[in-house]
Amino acid sequence: MANKERNLAPFDKMMIIRTAILLIAWFNQFLVLKGYSPLPFTDSELELGVTAIITFLASIWAWWKNNDVRYKARRNTQYLKDKGLK
Repeated sequence: MANKERNLAPFDKMMIIRTAILLIAWFNQFLVLKGYSPLPFTDSELELGVTAIITFLASIWAWWKNNDVRYKARRNTQYLKDKGLK
C-alpha cells in the first residue's frame, strides 16, 4: 500500500485532558477508600480553597460576559449603537 491511511478522526485534545482528570480522580478515590489522605489539607483549608476558586472563576466569568473585552464584541456594540439598537 503506497499511501498510508491517515487517521481521519484524531483524538480531541480536550477528550484526552478530561480522561486524564477522570483517571486522577479515580486514583484519588481509591486512595481515600484505602485510608490514605492524598491531599494534605484540613477540611477547613479545603473549604476555603474551593470557595476562593469558585469566587475567582465566577468573578472572571461575570467580568468577561458583561464587558466587551474582545475586538469583535466592541465592534458589534458600536454597530448596534450606530443603528440605534442599543
